[in-house]
Amino acid sequence: MLHIRVIAPPRLTEQVSDLCGASIAVTNLVVLPGAAREPAGDLIQFDMAREAADAMLQRLRELGVDQSGSIAVETIDVSISVGATVAEESAPGYDDDAVLWDELDARTAADARLSWAFLAFLALATQIAAIGALLDQPILIVGAMVLGPEFGAVAAICFGLVRADLQRIAVAVRTLVVGFLVAIAITTACATASRWLGWIGPADLSHRPNTDFIVHPDKWSFIVAVLAGIAGILSITASKSSALVGVFISVTTVPAAGNIAVAIPLAHWVEVRESAVQLGVNLAGMLIAGTATLATQRFLSLRYGIQLPVPARTAARRTPHRPAAPGRPAGQANRKRRRKRR
Repeated sequence: MLHIRVIAPPRLTEQVSDLCGASIAVTNLVVLPGAAREPAGDLIQFDMAREAADAMLQRLRELGVDQSGSIAVETIDVSISVGATVAEESAPGYDDDAVLWDELDARTAADARLSWAFLAFLALATQIAAIGALLDQPILIVGAMVLGPEFGAVAAICFGLVRADLQRIAVAVRTLVVGFLVAIAITTACATASRWLGWIGPADLSHRPNTDFIVHPDKWSFIVAVLAGIAGILSITASKSSALVGVFISVTTVPAAGNIAVAIPLAHWVEVRESAVQLGVNLAGMLIAGTATLATQRFLSLRYGIQLPVPARTAARRTPHRPAAPGRPAGQANRKRRRKRR
């Protein structure tokens, strides 16, 4: 369930209230006339099943609420209410399958920015990967993969391509390019200092059977990157952040950057070239798959998504024993109820 707070001018309050009241996916509707001060207007709050939220937000924007007031959305962790349960069960589809495009827009906009935190995490991850390559330690490579923050920028590029947002694409591309260049430069400087101190030498990269996959890009590298790109986008749109860990571990972007950085001062130019190819293959696979996944979700959302206003709620809306949502067989409603309670 989502909690949506709307501040609307009085001239729009009745339209917003009617829109909410007509939806079978809305409950706990509260209207407080004149409660808002900045911006001035009426405060309207309601809870809504995530499955229908994207259509609701679209209608609110069509009414001009975002221009003359404001819309805020937050996730409800726990809702103890029969009305909320019925609203969630009545909404077509499942919350895991729903894409909240405004939420995705805000998240990718934040992830596309080149921040000091992004540079710090990517530089640290690249240095850990470089050490893992030198010591032939897969556990360090895995740790570097998890630490790397680059998938957020990749997802932002995918979103920009689907929405034809050139500014979003440009910002995210700059973040990726500058981020990897800075991370590689810092790690190269550290590796150069280590060679001057006699801590590392060219022989350290000569034989490493456990991590040599970094410098051997092939068709499987691309296939894994494609699968990881699909999984990554689905985990973001379904708000399943735990699945992103698997995505991070699957792709060889940060390890490739770390290997480039450590191979330059050791004059392993073949490894520099192969690692650069590995980095490009993984980024290309994730971008292609991520964009295709988002485009598919957008098509399905436009083609089969909920269109508001939905049918008015019925008397059964007030009881927890509603057998089925309109247009859905009772068996399907019961299956949805069991699935959501699990």
